[in-house]
Amino acid sequence: MRRYVWLINTIYRAKRITFKEINARWSGDVDISRGGDLSIRTFKRWLDNISDLFGLTIVNERRGEYCYFIENIEDINEGGLQSWLFNTFTVSNALTGCMGIKDRIQLEYVPSGELYLHPIIEAMKENRVINITYKSYWEDCQNTYDVQPLCLKLFRQRWYVIVHGNDGEDAYTWICALDRILSLQKTDKTFTMPKDWDVEAYFDGFIGVIRDEDYAKEIVKLKVNAKQANYLRDLKIHRSQQEEERNDEYSIFKYYLRPTFDFQQELLWNADKVEVLKPQWLRDEMADRIQKMLDLYKEE
Repeated sequence: MRRYVWLINTIYRAKRITFKEINARWSGDVDISRGGDLSIRTFKRWLDNISDLFGLTIVNERRGEYCYFIENIEDINEGGLQSWLFNTFTVSNALTGCMGIKDRIQLEYVPSGELYLHPIIEAMKENRVINITYKSYWEDCQNTYDVQPLCLKLFRQRWYVIVHGNDGEDAYTWICALDRILSLQKTDKTFTMPKDWDVEAYFDGFIGVIRDEDYAKEIVKLKVNAKQANYLRDLKIHRSQQEEERNDEYSIFKYYLRPTFDFQQELLWNADKVEVLKPQWLRDEMADRIQKMLDLYKEE
């Protein structure tokens, strides 16, 4: 796996590269190659395995210098599953062999993902109903359900599973955090995945996991100071983000989304560096929340 990620990284950074150049870089990286050459037969086998594992197609342009390139490079650049896998294994490769400097590397903890992630993925592959015992932050009691796992979502270092179930005659779709699951088992019951169910459509216009349909999609405009705007360009708040105006003091960003609680929390995280220009109701809402925060710090 380390070698596959090394090869993807090498071609990704070079954009286009000949096999001779790849082999030279391989031989020069003694930590992974041990100084040996990369045979063309092994190289082609790796391309097939990379296609199977990551869904990335590496092809030869078959003209000029016969360079290799990633044909569907947008799958890395646009932030889908291939991008997440690629980035995760790239970081893993970089950290391998770092035990000698482990006290100089600090990571973030992702709670409970490793405990239930694998059985949920297996249940999704088999379209199998799972039995979960769940305790939310908002209730004192725990409850047990038989539910159909539809999809997984990672948001702010937490894994969530979107499930479908029936409570008597009422059907529901529910988002639950993996770190609030107390127990989980696959059952013998199977289900048919709805053909028209689409995770992209389900979360269309939303940020995060709070899916509140009381909020309609609308245009939101933010005024962001010049320094903070640099962060937003590199890490967009939402895929609809567009920069309409830019100068030495600030930038104006436009979005088309549902301004739910998660989006408002994102604005508060940016504190005094971001101002809501539009819509007016959101501007008033943020002003009211900021005033309530100020009231907490006023002396009696």
